[in-house]
Amino acid sequence: MIVRRFLQWARTAPASQRADAANALARAYLVSDLSEDEREAARLALTGLLDDPSPLVRRAMAEAFAAAPEAPHEIVLGLADDQSDIAAIVLCRSPVLSDSDLIDCAAIGDATAQSAIALRPRLSANVAAAIAEVGAREALVALAVNPGADLPEFSMRRMIERFGGDGELREALLSQPDLPASLRADLVAATAESLSAFVKERAWISAERASRVRREACEQAHVIIAATSDEESGASKLVAHLRVCGQLTASLLLRALLSGNSGLLEAALAELAGLPLARVSGLVRDWRSAGFAALYHRAGLPEVLLPAFRAAIEALAAVDMGEESGAALSRQRIERVLTACKAANGGELDKLLAVLRRFDAEAAREAARGFSAAVPQEDADVLMLAETPMLPMPEEPPLLLADCDVEEPSASEAPANRNVRRIEPNFFAVDLDALEKELAAA
Repeated sequence: MIVRRFLQWARTAPASQRADAANALARAYLVSDLSEDEREAARLALTGLLDDPSPLVRRAMAEAFAAAPEAPHEIVLGLADDQSDIAAIVLCRSPVLSDSDLIDCAAIGDATAQSAIALRPRLSANVAAAIAEVGAREALVALAVNPGADLPEFSMRRMIERFGGDGELREALLSQPDLPASLRADLVAATAESLSAFVKERAWISAERASRVRREACEQAHVIIAATSDEESGASKLVAHLRVCGQLTASLLLRALLSGNSGLLEAALAELAGLPLARVSGLVRDWRSAGFAALYHRAGLPEVLLPAFRAAIEALAAVDMGEESGAALSRQRIERVLTACKAANGGELDKLLAVLRRFDAEAAREAARGFSAAVPQEDADVLMLAETPMLPMPEEPPLLLADCDVEEPSASEAPANRNVRRIEPNFFAVDLDALEKELAAA
């Protein structure tokens, strides 16, 4: 009876009052001790309100049912298919919606609805993968920053493939805890590609130079990632990923050795030669042997670079660099390799020597940056003051002619023409009457 009266009243009531009544009826359905008939009538009445022309009514129902596990599934699903600002209320919280419901809503929803799903407190891997595949950029950013989302590695890689040029998404993905080394490498490649395209579009540098800068920046980042990865098999996974992406180059492996990171070379040789890592490590330690040369050839690395790799491994063992992380180039190692390559060069190593000299220049610049950063600001200020010569104080500027600066002549000293004022010899005499006549004539 009460529900019937409500329906009769709702036909003529204003929208704001209908919204309050709909919210009250929804809460009564959830918490009141209704009979089965009354409960069924209330459910039918609330279902009918899904067709109410006012969004205020539907929003009031969504707010009442959003977090309720006892809410009717068909009503919550109808609200999830409503306009985005109403649908987002239930999409981001309702425990009634299943994974299949959420995937379907993500497939047909706009960025607001997809973002609401992506920010749910608990999000399964299936729903996260669906959003990563079809979601808008805003939804992917929301998914990346949601700590409650079970985001698979392949989904993050798909997000980078779709929107890797977006800086906000890259930053959001980097905030992920325990981000795999291969994904960090993908983010580096996406950043380098975006910056390279930007400078080429502005014609700031040539396309060839931009490509080389991008490649060298990626190689430098890959060495850092391999050196700082906490994964037990991080180097092996990174090498396998770089091989698939076509970024596993001899230049990268030589850079790793010159940075003190032999683990990346060993993982690469094991991947390329198809041998166990333990066996490869033993052959690398015996770098003078024919076994290492056979391993090198089996890996498919350039024959001409074999002396450089042998010299780099020797330098790695000979140069004591302390507690290095294996992420920065060492000028001492580079010098040893340069010396060895110059001695064995018959013209075929000219390109390699050019690469090694670029490595040396890069290491020198990094050392200079580190030296500058290590100088405390207070010491820099004192050093600047000590080396700056004291400048002489500027002389007082000459005083301008003004009435207050001129002494009035005495009566005995007054000239015949009273309009001309006597002043000091260093000043000009001004005939005020003549000046006034000239202005009047003009």
